[in-house]
Amino acid sequence: MIRKHIVVHGRVQGVGFRYITSSIAVRCHVTGWVRNEYDGTVTIEVQGVEHRVALFIEQVSEGNRFARVDHLDITDLPLVNTSKETSFQIVH
Repeated sequence: MIRKHIVVHGRVQGVGFRYITSSIAVRCHVTGWVRNEYDGTVTIEVQGVEHRVALFIEQVSEGNRFARVDHLDITDLPLVNTSKETSFQIVH
């Protein structure tokens, strides 16, 4: 298991990006959260088996026809207890 902190840069607010991210997380079977930031970026924390987290990051980085991802800043984080975090949440 690994956990990553991701800051997404690009046109990622006001285009449904958090909901897309949540959908990708469900498909990849990872936990964590996603939140809009005041500077126009989106912050994500994601946790799961290494290959699932890698797939999540790959799919998030692609954006879609509404969202444009310019680049990701990714750092490692300590794991969160899986009994406390059981799903992927959109944080407001």
